[in-house]
Amino acid sequence: MAHYAIIDQTNVVTQVITGVDENITQTDLDGTIVGGSTEAWEAFYAAQLNNPNLYVKRTSYNNNFRGRYAGIGYTYDAVKDVFIPPKPFPSWRQAGNYDWEAPVPYPENIEGQWFWDESEQKWVR
Repeated sequence: MAHYAIIDQTNVVTQVITGVDENITQTDLDGTIVGGSTEAWEAFYAAQLNNPNLYVKRTSYNNNFRGRYAGIGYTYDAVKDVFIPPKPFPSWRQAGNYDWEAPVPYPENIEGQWFWDESEQKWVR
């Protein structure tokens, strides 16, 4: 079972669907063989949408490629070929793994749950 992200013209994921693994081929109603590769299934699902403003990219539930599993609101970066989660706070910056990090490191070796306070620019309990 494979998963595919439906992406709008601003490169934002609007939906994630479950589809066919890339190595599977199927015969369409008109006898056309579809599938057989990731790109073929991406094109197939994009055609089903019947909307030129949407396109489809495979995403990995196990984070094996394209950075991480896509979610609604994630951005697809076509140059880096990764899905990037929404920025949680204005002050956070993108880390080398395309994730977001606070300007102040998360407290380590301290018990309890900590939350980011954007107005104070610090972690609070």
